[in-house]
Amino acid sequence: MMQVRGWPRWTRVAAGLLIGLPMLFLLILAVFPWGVLRSAVCREATARFGRPVTIGSVHRVDSIGFHPTIAVEDLKIPQAVWAGQGDFARVAKADIRFSVWPLLRGAFVPEDIRVSGLRLALVRDKEGRTNWSRPGAPTEGGSATDLQGLTVTDGVVSYRDAKEDRQAVLKVAADPDQGVRAEGEGRVRGAPVRIAFTGAAVKPGRWPFTAAITGDRLTMKAVGTMDRPLDTDAMTLDLTARADDLKRIDAVIEAGLFQTRAVELTAHVRHDRPRWTITDLKGRISRSDLSGHLTVDKKAGRTLLDGEVSARQLDFDDLSSPEGQAEAAALERRIGPRLVPNTRIDIGKIDTTDGTIRFKVGQVVSAHGPSPITGLSGRMTMDHQLLTIGDIRMALREGMVTGQAVVDQRNGAKVPRLSLDLRLRGASVLSLSGETQITGQVAARARLTGMGETVRAAVGRSDGRIGLVVANGTLPDRYAAALGFDAGAAFMGDSGRATLRCLILGVDMKDGTGRADPLIVDTSRSRLDGTGTITFPDERLALRLTGAPKQGATLRLAGAATVSGTLEKPDLVIPKEVKSVGNIFKSIGRAITGDTGPKAQNAACGTLARQVLR
Repeated sequence: MMQVRGWPRWTRVAAGLLIGLPMLFLLILAVFPWGVLRSAVCREATARFGRPVTIGSVHRVDSIGFHPTIAVEDLKIPQAVWAGQGDFARVAKADIRFSVWPLLRGAFVPEDIRVSGLRLALVRDKEGRTNWSRPGAPTEGGSATDLQGLTVTDGVVSYRDAKEDRQAVLKVAADPDQGVRAEGEGRVRGAPVRIAFTGAAVKPGRWPFTAAITGDRLTMKAVGTMDRPLDTDAMTLDLTARADDLKRIDAVIEAGLFQTRAVELTAHVRHDRPRWTITDLKGRISRSDLSGHLTVDKKAGRTLLDGEVSARQLDFDDLSSPEGQAEAAALERRIGPRLVPNTRIDIGKIDTTDGTIRFKVGQVVSAHGPSPITGLSGRMTMDHQLLTIGDIRMALREGMVTGQAVVDQRNGAKVPRLSLDLRLRGASVLSLSGETQITGQVAARARLTGMGETVRAAVGRSDGRIGLVVANGTLPDRYAAALGFDAGAAFMGDSGRATLRCLILGVDMKDGTGRADPLIVDTSRSRLDGTGTITFPDERLALRLTGAPKQGATLRLAGAATVSGTLEKPDLVIPKEVKSVGNIFKSIGRAITGDTGPKAQNAACGTLARQVLR
C-alpha cells in the first residue's frame, strides 16, 4: 500500500476515511435492496391517506446503479369511509425506475413507470372533500413530473363528484408507441357524455394532448401542450365549448357561472400554477354575444379574478334558463306583474372568490319589443362576500341611469343586505312610457337599503327614499281640468293643451312601506295633492287625491278620489258622494253663484324637486 511520506498517521487515517466513506456510501446506494423499505413505505402511505395501505411485495429488479428499478406487486389503498365501499386504488404490478439523488433531499421522482391492473376510484362529496387529498389538507391540482416513460395496461379509472353532479368511468392505456389514451362514458349534471383523451408518448419535453367531451347537451374540446408530460400546472390550450346551458359548462370548469340559454364559447388558455390566463374569449348565448379576457389567480386559499367582458348585443332573457323563465312566468301569473325584479342576490356560496370584472354592453335587445335600455357598463368588485356593482351607466333612449348597488353578505350572514343608490337624469315621459299625450322631462333617485335573497325581497324590507320629478311638460287641457276636480271642463272636451309645471313624488321608505310626502301634480290650470302609502314587495297603492283649479271651475266637484291596485295596474276610484247627483247639483249651484271654492296656488316646483332628488 502506498504511503504518503511525511504525513502523520492520524492524518493518513482521516484522509482515508474522507475518501473511503463516501465511496462506501455510494456503493451501498448503488446496490441497496429497496425491498427492505416495504414496511416503511406502507407506514408513510398510511399516514398520507389516513387509512391502512398494504403492499404484497417490493423487490429490486436490476442489480446495481443509481437509477434502480423496483417492482411493486399487489398494492391496495382502501376507500375513504365516507366515499363508499371497495378500494380507492389497486395495482396488480408496477415497475418503477427512479433516481436515487432526489431521495437525498427527501423527494421521490420517478423516471419511468410500467403499470398493469390499475383500478382507481376518485370521489368528491358535496362539500368538496376528496378521497385523494391528505386528510385535513386543501385539495391541490396536478404536479410537475420528470417522467421519461409511461406504460399502462388494463387500467380503469372511475370518478364520482357530488359537488358538481358529474361522473365517469374511463379505460386508460399508455405505451411508447401509441402514447396515452383514455376513453369512456359519463354524465354531467344528468346529461350523458362520451369522454376521450389522447396524448403523445411520455418522454422529456413538451407534451401535446387533446381532450374531448361529446354529447347532445354538452360538447367541449381542448387542444393543447403541457410543458412537461402530465404536468397540468404548466400548459397552454385552446378551448371550444357548446352546451344547452352555461351552468353545464361550469360543471366542468368550475368557475361559478350561472344558468343561461344555449351557449357557444371559444378561448385561449394558459395555466402557470396557480394562475390561469384566459384570452381571446368569444362566445354567444342564444342571440347575445360576448368577448373578453380573464385572469384567475390563487392566493392564501382564495380565488382572485381580474378581467373584462363586453357584448355588442345583449338580451337579458338569455341570462336565465328556460326553467328559470318558466318559474318567473308562473310567479307573475300567481301574484301579478311587478316593476321590481325578482333577481337573486344571495352570494353566500361565493365565499372564496374576490376580484374585479369590468363589463360593457353596446346594445340591449328584447324578444318582447324594443328595450328602453340602449347601452350598459359598470364594474363588479367582490371582496370577501362584499359585492359592489359600481360605475353603473345605463343608457336609455333618452337619459341615463347612474349609481351603484352593493350586496353585503360578510361574516357568514345567511341573508344578504342590498344597498341601492341609483339616479335617472335626462329622460322624457315619452321615452319611458311609449305612446302618451303627456310630455315632460323626467328625473328620479332611489336610495334604499334592505335585506333579502332577491332584489324584490330586499326592497320589500328596505329603508330609504325614492324621488320622482316630471317637469317642463304639457298635457291635454281636459286632463289638467280633471286634476283640479273641474268636471265641467274635463267633460266639455277642450282640445287645447295645458302646461305641466311639475309632478313631484317623494316616498319615505320604512321596512318596505313608503309614505308619499309630497305627492303633487301642478299644471297651469290646476293642482292635485295626494297622501298615502306604497307597500313593497306587493307594490300595493293606497293613495288619497284631492284637487283644485287655479281659475274659476266650470263644475267643481267636492271630495277626494283614491288610488288602489299596484304600480303596474293602478285602480282609480271616485267615491259615490263625489260623483253623486246631489253633489253634482251642489256644484252647479256653486258655479251659478260664483262660489267655486278656494283657488289652488302654484307649487314651489324647483325647491320640491331638489328635496326629493337629494
